[in-house]
Amino acid sequence: MTTSSPLPDPRVRPQVTPGSGGLVDRHGRTATDLRVSLTDRCNLRCTYCMPPEGLQWLPKVEQLTDDEVVRLVRIGVEHLGIQEVRFTGGEPLLRPGLPGIVAATTALRPRPEVSLTTNAIGLSRMAPALAAAGLDRINVSLDTLDRERFKQITHRDRLPDVLAGMQAARDAGLTPVKVNAVLMRGINEDDAVPLLEYCLEHGYELRFIEQMPLDAHHAWTRGEMVTAEDILARLTATHTLTPDVEERGAAPAERWLVDDTGLTVGVIASVTRSFCGACDRTRLTADGQIRNCLFAREESDLRSALRGGADDAEIADRWRIATLSKLPGHGIDDPSFLQPSRPMSAIGG
Repeated sequence: MTTSSPLPDPRVRPQVTPGSGGLVDRHGRTATDLRVSLTDRCNLRCTYCMPPEGLQWLPKVEQLTDDEVVRLVRIGVEHLGIQEVRFTGGEPLLRPGLPGIVAATTALRPRPEVSLTTNAIGLSRMAPALAAAGLDRINVSLDTLDRERFKQITHRDRLPDVLAGMQAARDAGLTPVKVNAVLMRGINEDDAVPLLEYCLEHGYELRFIEQMPLDAHHAWTRGEMVTAEDILARLTATHTLTPDVEERGAAPAERWLVDDTGLTVGVIASVTRSFCGACDRTRLTADGQIRNCLFAREESDLRSALRGGADDAEIADRWRIATLSKLPGHGIDDPSFLQPSRPMSAIGG
């Protein structure tokens, strides 16, 4: 069984010189993977994310414009060593300027790897334009293949649109198409094996993610969470799983080869086997705030500097300084742990 990476040594205290270097925290980790939330809005209402009536959305004036998004991404790539950019939400397909943002990002040098996390509603229409803009691949969130259960989880009857979007992404060459699934006790635990078999049949890469305390109504409890061990027990009841010997690096998923297919399934054990010690991520919210962790209680404002006339070098330094405050781990097991005030839809995955 693959074990989680140890937490960083708290004695490590790298020095940051203004105007130079990448995004290095006080524990020796370097952020090279940028997650960019393009909107807090979503056209689904997944029960582990937001209430059926939705949330109060960010006012448009507080959101970064397309040009502001591109400028911050460019600073990350050209000044701070960002190598991968993932656009998220909310639902990023709801951002009208998405193809242009992707095209501007893939035109950067050195060119970062550019991907998108989406619920795939509307992807059947958008996939060709995103491929033409240079997008490399797609991650799709899908928790069940049962249409009624999909409606129960998301409060929307859109499963056929999601499946069509996944097919369109594959047809457009946005591969590998990765599927992210969250299992919830008493709701969709039985979907583990059907999801795996569907993904094997269609050549998608399935990743199960432990449910995290990022729901808007703060109803998450660890005792009700479907753990990585629970997921693996279900999968191994019907399939032979062999640990993948490929080096995991900073990737969050522990991977297994499935039967003799040559394909893999992954489990992202964010809670029970955290990988904080190898974390290489930095996050930019739709309103221009830097977050060092999904569970961070603090943010650093780049939007004000951007709109206040700061040059690229100053913004880069602000980003470097913000990175120094990154904690060694998410702290979910600490008795003092508190959920962040922002839900997942307002942070970006």
